[in-house]
Amino acid sequence: MSKPTKSKKVSKEKARQYTPEAVYLWIVGLGLTGYLVVGEFVLGSRPHPFHWMAGPVGGMLGYFIGWRWYRWRGDVL
Repeated sequence: MSKPTKSKKVSKEKARQYTPEAVYLWIVGLGLTGYLVVGEFVLGSRPHPFHWMAGPVGGMLGYFIGWRWYRWRGDVL
C-alpha cells in the first residue's frame, strides 16, 4: 500500500493576485487626462454629467491599456 500524498499548501501571499504599478499609473494618467483635457476643454460647454464622466471613462480605459502594457512590456518599477 502506498503512502498518502501530502497536499501542498499554497501560502496566502503566493495565492494573492496583485495589480501591477503600470496599471495604476495608466488609470491615474488617463483619468486625469480625460477629466482635464476632454472634460474641461472638449466637453466644457456640454451638460455637467458628460463633463464629469470623462474622468471615469478615462480611468476605465487606463485600466485596460495598463494591463496590455504590463503584458507587453512588464512592470515599470
